[in-house]
Amino acid sequence: MASTHHHDEEDTNEEQYITADDVLAEVPDDGDEPMDDDDDNDEDADMVGDLPAQASGSGEDNSVQAFPNHQASVFAVAVHPTEGLAASGGEDDFGYIWDITDGEVIVKLTGHTDSVTSTAWSNDGQLIATGGMDGKIRIWRRVGTENYRTWEFLTELQGPDEVMFLRWHPKGNVLLAGSNDSTLWLWQLPSGATMQVFAGHTGAVQCGEFTPDGKRIVSACADGTLIYWDPRSPSPIFKLVGTDARFNLDGITSLAVNGSSTLAVVGGAAGGVRVVSLSKGEVVTALGGHTEGESIEAVQFLEFTGTSSGPGIVATGATDGKICIWDLATMRLRTTLEHEDAITTLRAIPPPKGHLLVSASADKTLRTWDARAGTLLREHKGHQGPVLGASLGLGGSVIVSAGDDGVCLVYTTEEVEE
Repeated sequence: MASTHHHDEEDTNEEQYITADDVLAEVPDDGDEPMDDDDDNDEDADMVGDLPAQASGSGEDNSVQAFPNHQASVFAVAVHPTEGLAASGGEDDFGYIWDITDGEVIVKLTGHTDSVTSTAWSNDGQLIATGGMDGKIRIWRRVGTENYRTWEFLTELQGPDEVMFLRWHPKGNVLLAGSNDSTLWLWQLPSGATMQVFAGHTGAVQCGEFTPDGKRIVSACADGTLIYWDPRSPSPIFKLVGTDARFNLDGITSLAVNGSSTLAVVGGAAGGVRVVSLSKGEVVTALGGHTEGESIEAVQFLEFTGTSSGPGIVATGATDGKICIWDLATMRLRTTLEHEDAITTLRAIPPPKGHLLVSASADKTLRTWDARAGTLLREHKGHQGPVLGASLGLGGSVIVSAGDDGVCLVYTTEEVEE
């Protein structure tokens, strides 16, 4: 998508961003002094889950590490593609990059004036983006090549009114953001140049994805419109609208694209799920399974076979506490998994363990499942309130959670062999 002849321009832009005054001013303040305090907190970190044990009933905590530094709800967490680092964002208007092995703060990501609701690492792990309810997207960059302990502020992207989600391109430093003002934004990094502002939605753009092949974008809004885009063009390839009887979902809350970039699965606020052919631009079928009136909060493809060919296996999770596992080759329901409260997040472990799924719920737990048989392998406890988000790391061996209780917890996804 980014043509090669732009590189020289980008490099000169990079230099300008590095020497900007705010870069020099921000990093030392944030990185150094608070570390001692954070280290002190860490001695208590393992006890964080246990303190109000009587109040929660169980008080069990099988996490291996806690990060208690956020002063309010944690809305987002993302684990680095290769390193043992997490980036979390919260209601306290801060983001943090922290070490998942010991809870140490690597850098405090400052500059937001409202809740940080999205954090996202670039595919190569060199950039981290934070998005907030203040409409700002702030980009930080790794310094040097020796390790991942030093980060500098790079640039702030503006345009959205309130950031609904962030997604990096699977192959390059291109960032996609949805806004609550019905616009969708695309930027080139590190220059920060706006590549495209997509107009065509009529409600808050609540979800969007690059297709896994990197060639297209699928986005959806609260008014129930789904749009398929070529990133190089401001005009939609196709659009499905909620006034179409086959596509009336009462607002779209979640979506995912299969590994072969041929199908999108879209979940709605009233419990409906639709399978859409991206080549034909039409609804293939509707999937039942969830309680009517319960919002579909998460859609996640799994790779049982280790290859992304064929229609695929998809999991849908809703506020009814159910997770439905569908085989899109037959459009049949394979199995149903259940939590005691709303599902908030679904994450698929990558091959060779592509049959494993981790779910997070408002019931204060996360669970690791074998999605083939529908068996529960592990329950992850320790939160004192709803789990609002989760991210897999280190090849899927760990899951890091974002809690409404203000704490992030780190778990091993499977039992560790003694």
